[in-house]
Amino acid sequence: MPYAVILGEALVDLLETTSGPETLYRTAIGGGPLNVAVGVRRLGGEAHFVGTVSEDVWGERICAFLAEAGVGVTGVRRVTAASTLALTTFAGPEPRFRFYGEPPSYGRLTPGDLDLSLLGGAAVRYAGSISLLAQPFLDAARRAWAVPGPLRVLDPNVRPALLPDDAAVAALRDVVEQFAATADLVKLSSADVAVLYSGATVPEAARRLRRTGAGAVVVTCGPDGAWLDAGAETAALPAPAVQAVDATGAGDSVMAALIARLLATGLPDGVAGWGESLGFALRVAGLVCERHGGAAAMPTQDDLDRRWGTAVTAAPA
Repeated sequence: MPYAVILGEALVDLLETTSGPETLYRTAIGGGPLNVAVGVRRLGGEAHFVGTVSEDVWGERICAFLAEAGVGVTGVRRVTAASTLALTTFAGPEPRFRFYGEPPSYGRLTPGDLDLSLLGGAAVRYAGSISLLAQPFLDAARRAWAVPGPLRVLDPNVRPALLPDDAAVAALRDVVEQFAATADLVKLSSADVAVLYSGATVPEAARRLRRTGAGAVVVTCGPDGAWLDAGAETAALPAPAVQAVDATGAGDSVMAALIARLLATGLPDGVAGWGESLGFALRVAGLVCERHGGAAAMPTQDDLDRRWGTAVTAAPA
């Protein structure tokens, strides 16, 4: 069975909520790449998570959560650093993040930790998110990216709280474009565009990444849907109408859905093929926005059937 390898971070989300007059924080296992891995698995694909996880009690819970979700954990390495915490607050449904923990538990993966046979046997390889800001993880990701064979997908998943100045933004932009140059798919959000390419429109940023060498670029735009640039053609796809309560993990679910489609059907052909996959992914994200929580909100095919009908599938006929 074809499988995806997901490289990146696993951490602990502290999600803001209220109880009467008090502000409380609910703990949840998260991290963009972990959400992606769980999302792929729940949509019927096989996924293996590769990264570093703390030896503390939260690290134990993260590994147990992944294993219970059916995600492969042979690529996980345990480290002594305390589990990173992501404090998540809300202004409307869109989350804002602050990160705590130094050194970050997710950033300790080295090139020597990689299982090259696991990477080489994959059908799809994902890299991205805040792990690309950390060393030695960045060196490990570059080594993994260079392994020939699998389709390459990238999601910058930009977090402005980790970019203190213009030099940090420029450095991340350079990293993103280095990976994008050999990517089959780059997925980012309109918020990512605003940080990485200040002043550029979504189509302009997508075209720039295509010119670096990316095969296709998807930019999610929240309730406005998504922009697709897949070669000579472009398209704007609408988002389904939903009653959003929490956008945490919505972008990750788009990535998970696109990877699930790649595993099921292979690389799409042009805007028509990518558009079909992206339409499916936007419905997955719409359902996630109607739920609370990151990884716990990732839907199964049965969930999609109940919400959207049986025509919305990871493996279309």
